[in-house]
Amino acid sequence: MPAVSNNGIIFKAIPEGIPQPDVHFELIHRTIDIENLKLGKNDFILRNLYLSLDPYIRTTLREPHSESFLPPQRIGHVISGLGVSEVIKSNDHNHKVGDLVYGFIGWEEYTHIKTDENRINSVPFKNINYHKKLLPEIPLSIQHSAFQLSGLTAYGSLMALGKPKAGETIYISSAAGATGQLVGQIAKIKGMKVIGSTGSDEKVDYLLNELKFDAAFNYKKVDLDKTLSKLCPNGIDIYFENVGGETLEVVLNHCNRLARIPVCGMISQYNITNPNEKYGVKNLELIFHKSICVHGFLMSDFYGTQTEKDFEKDMLEWVKSGKIVCKENITMGIENVVKGFIDMLVGNSVGKSIVKISDY
Repeated sequence: MPAVSNNGIIFKAIPEGIPQPDVHFELIHRTIDIENLKLGKNDFILRNLYLSLDPYIRTTLREPHSESFLPPQRIGHVISGLGVSEVIKSNDHNHKVGDLVYGFIGWEEYTHIKTDENRINSVPFKNINYHKKLLPEIPLSIQHSAFQLSGLTAYGSLMALGKPKAGETIYISSAAGATGQLVGQIAKIKGMKVIGSTGSDEKVDYLLNELKFDAAFNYKKVDLDKTLSKLCPNGIDIYFENVGGETLEVVLNHCNRLARIPVCGMISQYNITNPNEKYGVKNLELIFHKSICVHGFLMSDFYGTQTEKDFEKDMLEWVKSGKIVCKENITMGIENVVKGFIDMLVGNSVGKSIVKISDY
């Protein structure tokens, strides 16, 4: 078997502000000789199928000494991110040839997982072989979008932290994104009044006419304070936080007593590299005045919990029955990963952004 293409995306330089394709990333052309590649103990090789493009990746494009929940990407190395892959060669009894796995992989066509490397994708892989049984009824891309990062993030945070109750009001910022679209639909299933904001009229139309939100608006065209007063006359019981900054400040004024705020992200602050330029929320005292619960979380917090078991059961039922719609923005090919990533980061995509690397 001859060597095959293994093109990948290298991290060239740390960005200040929005990353630029030719400045901070580089497409490199390589090959990999899978047949003759010697594997160390517990090593394995993945054929990458789908890459997940998510806002958290921007937080890893940073200085090596700075702290975050994930280690920084390394200059001169292939960028890592979450994705779905097939094991094609293995010296690890936990990951056999033919297994489908989910975890941190390279932005490349094939990834050689080496257990002796201290790298971001040393996080354990999750075997997802049961997903094969759902094909072709539920395509693997939809399974990737609904049943992995975005799905568990949405379900776990809303159910375990938001504790939705029928008749309550939820407001979701960045509501047409990968996680927001699922949070809104789950909240509707639970009988909530669902309000969402997003950054384009196209996305507003998606929220209203496809996802059946009770109300949605383009935050770029309205006064947020006045709009929330109009759409949430009885206040906000759950605020699903994706944006941060001034939006959080305004929303706190509209939160009811005992409101819950699951903090999924603060994307408005990710491209601000100077700490002095970040927005300082001025009314945090409302958190104790109103007994508001603000709860940050990571998807991994739900691994191995009853919440994860409930999620797998409920999401499968909802997707099969059509109660959950998962809109995808699919970029084709490793050479287009950077464009897809930046489009997602600046809000040019609707729904879950993924890259299809290879057929399955």
